[in-house]
Amino acid sequence: MAHFAKSPVPRFSAEVYQNPYLPEGGREVHAVVTVTSTGGGTTGGRPVPAGGAGRPDAGVVIIVDCSGSMDHPPAKMRGAREATAAALDAVRDGVGFAVVAGTHRAVEVYPGGGRLAVAGADTRARAGEALRALRTGGGTAIGSWLRLTGQLLSCAGSIRHAILLTDGRNEHESPQELRAALDACHGSFTCDARGVGTDWEVKEVTQIAAALLGTADIVADPAGLTADFTRMTEAAMAKGIADVGLRLWTPLGAETVFLRQVAPAVADLTGRRRESGPRSGVYPTGSWGDESRDYHLCVRVPAAGIGQEMLAARVSLIISGPDGAPAGPPPHPLSQALVRAVWTDDVTAFTPVNPQVAHYTGQAELAQAIQQGLDARKSGDTGGALAKLGRAVQLAGSSGNEETAKLLAKVVDVVDAATGTVRLKTTVAEADEMTLETRSTKTVRVKK
Repeated sequence: MAHFAKSPVPRFSAEVYQNPYLPEGGREVHAVVTVTSTGGGTTGGRPVPAGGAGRPDAGVVIIVDCSGSMDHPPAKMRGAREATAAALDAVRDGVGFAVVAGTHRAVEVYPGGGRLAVAGADTRARAGEALRALRTGGGTAIGSWLRLTGQLLSCAGSIRHAILLTDGRNEHESPQELRAALDACHGSFTCDARGVGTDWEVKEVTQIAAALLGTADIVADPAGLTADFTRMTEAAMAKGIADVGLRLWTPLGAETVFLRQVAPAVADLTGRRRESGPRSGVYPTGSWGDESRDYHLCVRVPAAGIGQEMLAARVSLIISGPDGAPAGPPPHPLSQALVRAVWTDDVTAFTPVNPQVAHYTGQAELAQAIQQGLDARKSGDTGGALAKLGRAVQLAGSSGNEETAKLLAKVVDVVDAATGTVRLKTTVAEADEMTLETRSTKTVRVKK
């Protein structure tokens, strides 16, 4: 039997960066809120006995694409088996787990029976045997994979995580069917999605990760799957608290223009708001370990005269229910921060843009410029591609986003980074273009 001490509940802190000053009649207030969680350690709490009695506090499901294309070349399926076995080795004893094979339908590879196994030496060995028996064949219907995963993880406790690997397009489901599955699963578990090789659709994989509050990435070479799966599983095991919601209160007459996560990656949360009381809404942020994230908030407040001041927004961290809905009565906030608005006629006060706000405004524009530039390139719009990718090069350089700058340099020849002058490369490796597109939302933290 495995034994673990109960992990302490993480402590949350929230810090606001903004220029609160507005000119007379000014209405838009921008702020960056840095949320930090510390002291949670790893999750797990009460592992269940090796015999399987009880309910595990955490659950992990690994979804392996077993469609026919995974055998071309055979290294993809071989890499997927090895990566899944390595991921299971990183699952702590006592955590619930399962493996799902995905084709035009979803099949429980291990343990079967609509349940989770409890991680231990014996169950890992049996899962390894089941992995060796995996065979490829059939099509791709990712929505069915996710629905089965949601059913399996409903047997787990608060931390529910999935890793999804695919090598192809979702050809055996309509986009509407996949969207419906994502809507049904949202709030039930988080999911990291990976595309192996270069025959999959970037927008499908990033859509899955965005909807299920996970990460998306490309693993162009199957040899890299083992290290990537291990990192993802270790990160999932490091989560200490689930279903954290960011609650936003605004005063009468004010409205939220947008709320975006801007670090470690850009993710628009605006449309995920769930009302939680008068002038208050909750945005889901998923599970947290020891980490820090930044959020860019824009609120439109009623215009006011010189010398007036108001509370423009109150940001709180709470434990929420599925899909960001508050769990039970109004919860006590884990932490909170205040966003202010002050009207002044001092030009030197209201003119400067807060450095954090300026930085993340640029990072959001960078992600958008890359997406639009690549779309223009694919459609044959050379002028549009040059303009957008040139702007992306300029933004990546000025913000210190060196990794994105390196990826851009594989798609364009940089003539002058400062002015955004570029030339489209005549030949671009498909893997390089897909890597740039997949990682376009990754940001760098502002230097404070």
